[in-house]
Amino acid sequence: MYRIWGLVFGLIVISNYTTAQFSLEIEITGLKNNEGNIMLQVFDEKQNVLTREMSAIKQKKCLFSFKNLNPGKFAVRYFHDENLNGVMETNLVGKPTEGYGFSNNVIGKFGAPPFEKWLFEIKGDTKISLKPTY
Repeated sequence: MYRIWGLVFGLIVISNYTTAQFSLEIEITGLKNNEGNIMLQVFDEKQNVLTREMSAIKQKKCLFSFKNLNPGKFAVRYFHDENLNGVMETNLVGKPTEGYGFSNNVIGKFGAPPFEKWLFEIKGDTKISLKPTY
């Protein structure tokens, strides 16, 4: 009888862990001004866009909060849309003229860094801090 209750309890604990929902807070600091918005995308590990968000900048910072995320690997990219046109501006050779960044604060050499370097894991409530490249 005790074995059955132990098995039932174990299954309940495992099912609660596999269906756990966590939060993700993203703080972007080091913005050069309070103009415009931050445009942000969150991806799953298969490069599917889970959400696109926009948030105002206050005191050269921007905060995003996401709830009910399953455990797993995620990635983020964003840009500082200073002129509010919804597009990341670039110069004639394609270099961004507005601030931008990726999760893990990775920087690419000629273009975006490899997607695998953006990935971070959520195993519980998570907070990440990011700084853009200008």
